[in-house]
Amino acid sequence: MIRRTLILPYVLGIFGWITCAEAGEQPAATTSSKTDLQIRAHLEAGEFGPARALTVGKPDRDQLLGRIATFQDRAGMRRAAIRTASSMSDDRARSQSLSEIRGRPSAPAEGRGGAAMADFDSLIELITSTVAPDSWDEVGGNGAIQEFASGVAVDTAGLLRTLPLQTEDWMLKEQRRAALSRAANDDVHRPSVLRKISLTRLEKELQMRWASGQDPDAAMRHLAGIYNVKYVFVYPQQGEIVLAGPAGPWHSNELGRTVNIETGWPVLQLDDLVVLIRNAMRHKGSFGCSITPTRGGLAAAKAFQESSQKQGPLRSARQRRKWLDQLQQSLGKQDITVYGIDPRTRVARVLVEADYRMKRVGMGLEDGVLGVRSVLDSMLRDPPGSMSVIRWWFTLNYKAIQATPDRHAFSFRGPGVKVLSENEFLTRQGKRVHTGKSDLATAEFAESFTRKFPALAKKYPIYAELKNVFDLALVAGLLQAEDLTGQVGWHLTHWGDPDQYEVARGTAPRRVETIINHRLVGNRVIAGVSGGVTVDTARFVRADAIQVDDYGALEAEHATSSPGKKPRDAWWWD
Repeated sequence: MIRRTLILPYVLGIFGWITCAEAGEQPAATTSSKTDLQIRAHLEAGEFGPARALTVGKPDRDQLLGRIATFQDRAGMRRAAIRTASSMSDDRARSQSLSEIRGRPSAPAEGRGGAAMADFDSLIELITSTVAPDSWDEVGGNGAIQEFASGVAVDTAGLLRTLPLQTEDWMLKEQRRAALSRAANDDVHRPSVLRKISLTRLEKELQMRWASGQDPDAAMRHLAGIYNVKYVFVYPQQGEIVLAGPAGPWHSNELGRTVNIETGWPVLQLDDLVVLIRNAMRHKGSFGCSITPTRGGLAAAKAFQESSQKQGPLRSARQRRKWLDQLQQSLGKQDITVYGIDPRTRVARVLVEADYRMKRVGMGLEDGVLGVRSVLDSMLRDPPGSMSVIRWWFTLNYKAIQATPDRHAFSFRGPGVKVLSENEFLTRQGKRVHTGKSDLATAEFAESFTRKFPALAKKYPIYAELKNVFDLALVAGLLQAEDLTGQVGWHLTHWGDPDQYEVARGTAPRRVETIINHRLVGNRVIAGVSGGVTVDTARFVRADAIQVDDYGALEAEHATSSPGKKPRDAWWWD
């Protein structure tokens, strides 16, 4: 057996070093019980590196790694324990081990050899991520790395020798060298035409941070700055699902929205993705919101309108203003209902705000863009019948999802968002009766808003936020409908569990002021606006609804976007 030993000194007010062993060939254990005994002996001696080396190639490797992680955590080496658990190939076993580590009280670090132990975790991480990253036992190689607590080492010939001391300049130089070698893909704020995120790797990194009591960092929360979903790639042999799209630096604008600095388009949000994945798992991609006048309010408004007709026409501006104020008081507030998702989440707030703002544009309370007329302006040409309620609502607007023949790459076609409309007849009891039809003014606004959506989204970023939510909803729908998670052996143990990944929650919106900006046309009036956001991804992600791309362009993008031999902690790349 050929064995090479690399001794790396490290000075931190004490003597210590790390030995890295990369074996060309490992002797096979005669029985699993012999391996268990060897591992147990190493663990009891605090020799975790050799114990991990014995797990390579074993069918029960995940179980053995879990045992090693437990010993490391009990010895006060929590970071090392988390790193060991992260090497498990089955995400369910990894999740269980990390949950146990997080739930176990931290133990004080135990020095071996009579001296205080340095924290070598940072140096170990530096070495394993820069020196032959694919050769370490953490990723299935033969290399092992372990810290020791004295100033001597025994090499394979049994020779005891003293390690020469080094200054801290050596460590600084090594860190600079490593930083330079990785800088090509380390700047998440650098613009990128097509950035890729491994969803499987990202969940793993988040789970490791969760186990150590850390929150997601800014790059994770903003999904590496991607602001538009272009592709979903699947790599079954590598166990990867990749999200790809343009990305770049982001900042918080004057309204507090996190947007791309160059385009102004909102960046994707991790919390939104998790909320929508959970929705797809539980509700098959069906969710939305509604903002509707109350039945009592509508009945009161209709009664007021009928009684005021007997008093004759409103001749002065003061009379008209007073009449409108009384009508609004009769209508009262509108109810907000959110279904399919937690109403306290950011996704719910985006749906409600986008819907409310769209109706304000439709009623002439906010400016649209060139080519989008409020219904009040159009109403002068085509007045509505009697007293009606306008209903506008957002929904998905994708022409199709395209896929490669092997279903390992997907792209979305279409603007993503559209507005539909309907006029509802209002009875004296305030009951809204669906007609299934729209008058010309109502339909014209819905059509123009859909056609001018890109310009509206640029002017009002809330509509772009809605588009991002719709895109991520389709991604979540694909994961379930095409069983992409099953193809790569991904069980969503962290994102799927609300007790592990906790989505930020605020106060759920319940009621809102009635949108009213009426104009009288003869004796006719529009009493209120209802609608909401309706999302149902099922019909878009059905197998027969997905179009096959025969041109090869999508397949080529899939080939060039592969994770390849990226470092194990690299969850995004350009």
